[in-house]
Amino acid sequence: MDEIIAKTYMDSPLGPLELTATEAGIRSVRFIDYPTYEIRPDHPHLLSCIEELEAYFAGKRTHFTVFLDLAGTPFQQRVWRALREIPLGTTHSYLEVAKAIQAPEAVRAVGSACARNQHWLLVPCHRVIGSDGKLTGYAAGLQRKRWLLHHEQGMLYGQQTRLFE
Repeated sequence: MDEIIAKTYMDSPLGPLELTATEAGIRSVRFIDYPTYEIRPDHPHLLSCIEELEAYFAGKRTHFTVFLDLAGTPFQQRVWRALREIPLGTTHSYLEVAKAIQAPEAVRAVGSACARNQHWLLVPCHRVIGSDGKLTGYAAGLQRKRWLLHHEQGMLYGQQTRLFE
């Protein structure tokens, strides 16, 4: 596992994001309440990530192409790859994700892998919901999850998203 070599913060409509990078790619993108300090991003992975996230929040980017450094178990990595296949503006249940990775009995383990995802937005765990259609489990909070899903629907159908409707 590569060592984190660069870190920065960026503003988003949902609050500050902390971004970290290794030589291999982006290690994490997480919402935080308070940035601990300002760092000027000069690492190419961070600069690319900021550019793509800004375009996403502006409604101009529907998928991410930055290099990711996915540090996790082989099972977690299978789940995270499956999450990246969920199309923008759609949702899948934890069971659907478990079936997609050919482990239908591993619904709880899929939920655990989602909880350990450090690439919020880039690996879209916000697109995973309960089998009953309810919003469940998002480390950044259900209000942010709801906003992100509305934002993506708006991108698909040309509607502006309002913060925390």
